[in-house]
Amino acid sequence: MSTLADLAELVRAPAGLSVPGDVLAGAAAAGALGRRTPGLAAASVLLYWAGMAANDWADRGLDAVERPERPIPSGRVSPPAALGVAAGLTAAGVALAAVAGGRRAAAVAVPLAAAVWAYDLAAKNTAAGPAVMAACRGLDVLLGATGGRLSRAVPAAATVAAHTWTVTALSRREVGGTDRALPGATLAGTALVAAAAVGPRPAAAPAALAAGYLARYGGAQVRVLADGSAGRVRAAVGAGITGLPALQGALTARAGAGLLGLAVAAAAPLGRLLARKVSPT
Repeated sequence: MSTLADLAELVRAPAGLSVPGDVLAGAAAAGALGRRTPGLAAASVLLYWAGMAANDWADRGLDAVERPERPIPSGRVSPPAALGVAAGLTAAGVALAAVAGGRRAAAVAVPLAAAVWAYDLAAKNTAAGPAVMAACRGLDVLLGATGGRLSRAVPAAATVAAHTWTVTALSRREVGGTDRALPGATLAGTALVAAAAVGPRPAAAPAALAAGYLARYGGAQVRVLADGSAGRVRAAVGAGITGLPALQGALTARAGAGLLGLAVAAAAPLGRLLARKVSPT
């Protein structure tokens, strides 16, 4: 029988810390921060974990060759159990979004869940993979905005989506390594993302948080430029995942919620600490 630690590894539990900031950034941008926000943030975490479990279920054959230590190929979690976890978390996430945010939230949560499964089952190993994953994160930001003016959260959603594209593109080379072209492109994208988070009228809090995001994630990509080995790529992907709260915090602070933005960014060092125990990639 699978242990709690096995299931935490299956869903990459620490990486879930990178998710609530999506909802908070969207809610702040849309002027929708309120009592529904915690429930929507929790729903987004459930959907993220569902995607991680579905990913391992879909990749169980490949992981048996490339990552035999993962929960399914190692025998610690059975394929039916992983699929059940993924389905159960998906249902719970959509239901919680509907309860917390009503019809408008459900109208975003359903396509978000569909995009998560589409990525895992069909798009991941295609040219559309990074774009589909980016859409997942963009929809997650919009989920938080469903209680306010959705259109005001579109720039924040696009910024998080662009970051996600860079991380997903790098993640496809975690096993075989890469040449200089890919990290060069993702590094340029990361610089543009950081600039977008600050905006045309820089304020202290968003500028500082965006600079921290760029230093950590951008620095990891610079190291990939110097050494494109699989280990360096995995480190950069991990930095992109655990560094996302700093970007979300910058977006939240830019929307006028400075203290909340700092709180969101505080998840980044905690995520890095937990990532030493359970890999986020």
